[in-house]
Amino acid sequence: MDMRRLVGQNVKKVRLEKGLTQEQFSERSGFSQQYLSGLETGRRNPTVVTVYELAQALGVSYLDLLQPPATRARKRSL
Repeated sequence: MDMRRLVGQNVKKVRLEKGLTQEQFSERSGFSQQYLSGLETGRRNPTVVTVYELAQALGVSYLDLLQPPATRARKRSL
């Protein structure tokens, strides 16, 4: 899996876990809903700064948005 898709999937997963729509997350993060949609579908390539800002808006570590799914699952079970 490439990094764009990985970050996008992680952002979407956390956003949904927090019960946020893309519109609500857009308001919270300052990124447009169109940008977030492109990010979550792997069409956007976020910068390191963008990943950090998205993580801050979601209330998670930027590392959570960079972890492959298997790593996140193992981390939670420890």
